[in-house]
Amino acid sequence: EKPMGLWAILEEESLFPKATDKSFEEKLKAALGKLSIFLKPQSKTDKNAHFAIQHYAGVVSYNVTGWLEKNKDPVNDSVVEIMKSTSTNSLLVHLWKEHPGQPTSAPKEEQKGKKKKGSGGKTVSGVYLVQLSSLMNTLHGTEPHFIRCIVPNTHKQPFAVEPPLIMHQLTCNGVLEGIRICMRGFPNRILYPDFKQRYAILSKGKVDQKTEERKAA
Repeated sequence: EKPMGLWAILEEESLFPKATDKSFEEKLKAALGKLSIFLKPQSKTDKNAHFAIQHYAGVVSYNVTGWLEKNKDPVNDSVVEIMKSTSTNSLLVHLWKEHPGQPTSAPKEEQKGKKKKGSGGKTVSGVYLVQLSSLMNTLHGTEPHFIRCIVPNTHKQPFAVEPPLIMHQLTCNGVLEGIRICMRGFPNRILYPDFKQRYAILSKGKVDQKTEERKAA
């Protein structure tokens, strides 16, 4: 049986009426405590953090207080439908336009007991996972270009810059390494066949026309 991850545990605990932040914390530590990336809290700003995770960019500590309550989505479908269909406030209608609400007449396939694909769960994490799956499908079907966001300071203050924090982020997300590669004249985005044709001469005979492009690169 595939072990449960953080999202699955959060989703499960959110469905139990008697679940608490403490029980959620204990279940996380019982299920994930032996993983090398699941660490003890190391936060300097939050002394009440419950655990930390070794991400690619560094160690991040987390405080699970209120997670279960925040994860629940108590907005009733009937209320949403009223706001969508009867409100004269255009902003309110726009905010809820993507919410399924509760249509007055259900489609035929839903009347037969079939769920609408991608309708997701009733928790924040459930909706997030559906959106994440949709995003990943889009990314895999396109050629995306990313805009990297940098956190200027840890205090959420305007016009405040912490150079060490910024340099740490630039180092961890590979921006500085990418700049070094470009400065040395190497390509950072090029097709394998083009790379092979252009740089095969540097292989000193190890790469020829029969060598597979990806292996050659």
